[in-house]
This record gives sequence, structure tokens and C-alpha cells, in this order.
Amino acid sequence: MSDLFDNPMGLCGFEFVEFASPRPGVLEPLFVKLGFTEVARHRSKDVSLYRQGSINFIINREPGSQAAYFAAEHGPSACGLAFRVRDAHLAYRRALELGAQPMEIPTGPMELRLPAIRGIGGAPLYLIDRFEDGKSIYDVDFEFLPGVDRHPRGHGFSVVDHLTHNVYRGRMAYWADFYGKLFNFREIRYFDIQGEYTGLTSKAMTAPDGLIRIPLNEEARQGGGQIEEFLMQFNGEGIQHIALLTDNLLDAIDQLQLAGIPVLSAPNERYYAQLEERLPGHGQPLDALQARGILLDGTTVGGTPRLLLQIFSEPLLGPVFFEFIERRGNYREGFGEGNFKALFESLERDQIQRGVLGTEP
Repeated sequence: MSDLFDNPMGLCGFEFVEFASPRPGVLEPLFVKLGFTEVARHRSKDVSLYRQGSINFIINREPGSQAAYFAAEHGPSACGLAFRVRDAHLAYRRALELGAQPMEIPTGPMELRLPAIRGIGGAPLYLIDRFEDGKSIYDVDFEFLPGVDRHPRGHGFSVVDHLTHNVYRGRMAYWADFYGKLFNFREIRYFDIQGEYTGLTSKAMTAPDGLIRIPLNEEARQGGGQIEEFLMQFNGEGIQHIALLTDNLLDAIDQLQLAGIPVLSAPNERYYAQLEERLPGHGQPLDALQARGILLDGTTVGGTPRLLLQIFSEPLLGPVFFEFIERRGNYREGFGEGNFKALFESLERDQIQRGVLGTEP
């Protein structure tokens, strides 16, 4: 096996995404609508763990923390992320040897020191090797709430499928090299999408464990496109959206909409009329997909459908939004490339409706 597939950092998936807001009461009700439950609280800090399936979202409200400063600059947002690794100390040391910038996150007495390096937009990227039930970082630094299921099912989302970064024009290569050099990510897809008014380019990067995926987006040309709007509103580079995976997207979307989570409008009827031609024998209920605005991609070559179902929320934290997906038939590496133009145009329509883009090209 070539070094392209080596896993020198011992990666084994996402551990958590950390969130903060400069205003109280923003994150908690949103996470509840998304199907998350508060399951634990930090022993000494104003920090909560919200969970759904095996997804860990941390809300950091601690005054004077790295998260607080990040939120003051960027608004309510994902202010940090964590990778699982086999040995955090070895991974951290290797990252520094390869040029990563260390980040010192203050800890109190009897707290775990979580090694972290500077990641996208200055957010900490933590390296975590304690994640088994009963031995995890939460078992040490948090207290689980009595009577609460530690792995609530919520709306049926089980893991973070991917996190997408928006970067300044010309910086996509830098961040691709960052993940490639430090973690041996590889580029598995490249997109150059042109809408009616704007465009973007994207590199889809995947870790050697096959569990961590990070697409990188930059503006294709100047002129008020989706990436430029994000960078202006967010005040810099950062996590644009978080994709949550379920094994029943139709049911999950019904629950999300009942909870009040707005999703992007469906593409036109032509999109659904052409699905049988594009994916012959896909076997999915088109009326049900169209009623919810769910997009379909993948392959049916060989007679066994390998499919991706996906839909985006509207922006929910400033310009930050969520994606909801289902993978069928062991379709692991696709990002919905057959849908990228439809998704891009859906986001562009949202910009037009909000008055960000004009009606004239």
C-alpha cells in the first residue's frame, strides 16, 4: 500500500464540534430543534455537552475563553473541532514537527489538557485519544445529567459526515496542503461550479481513515457570491456547514421541519423528472423526495444503487448552516457532485430572495 493511504496520525473520525455565541440563548434552542439533548455539564466551566447518536456538540459559554474571543469576532459559530487519534501525544508532537502552530487552551485543576493546533480561521483543532464510553474526556471533565440517555437518538442523526471550510480566494491550496501535510488527507474530488451570477471552486479532502471529510470552497470570481458573502458576514475563513448523517433522511427531515428547522427550497420539477435518466433504476420515491426538496446522487452502474440523499438547511448561525444526508449502498466517498450545480443554484436563489444578488446578470 502506498503512503497515499497511510494514516500516520492514527485518525479515527470526528470527536466533537465546539460552538460559541456572543449572545446567550442562541445555540441551545437550535440544537434542541436539530434533535440534540444536553447530556453533561463541565465540572468547573460553563460548558455543556449536547449529543445525538455519536455526535458531540460542545457549547462553550465560559467568559474569557478562546471560544468567547472567537465568537466575539465571528458571531455564533463553530469555534473548534476535534479529531480522534490513537495517541494524542504522538500526533501532537508530529504535527508540531511538521510546522503546525500549537494552541494553549487554559485548564483548571484536575482537568485534562487537550492538545490542540491552530486550525481554520484560528479555531483550535483538538487531538483526542480518550473517546471510549467510560474512559472519554467527558467522563473525566464533565458530569452527566441524571436520568438522561447518554446517547439519545434525537432525529436519527448518528455521526458528523463532513465539515466544509470556506476560504479566501487563492487560499484553497494552502488549506489542502495543511490537511495533506499534517494528516495525509487526499483530494478525491474537484469542482468548478458556475451559477447564473456567481461561481465557486471546491476541493473535497478525505482523511486516510475514511471517516473525516473536509471540502474546501473558494470564490471562483469576485462579485458577491456565496463564499464571498460568507467571508464578509463571518469576518474571515471558517466552518461553513456541518453535515449530519442518518440512515433515514425522509423521516429525519419530517422531524426537523416539525421542529421548525427551515430547509432550502426544492429545485424545479425538471430536476426530478431527469433523475431516472441520470440514475436509472435508483428505486427511490420521487414524489416523497420532491415534496421535501431532497436531492439524489450516486451511481447505479452494475445494478446495485449506491446513493447519496442530501438537503441543506437555511443559514442558522449567521451564515453557518447544516447539511442532512443519507448514504445508501456503501456510497462513502461521494459528496453529491451530481447535485452541486443544483445546490449552488438553490443557494444563489436564496441570495436573490434576500436581496444580496440583483436580478440582472
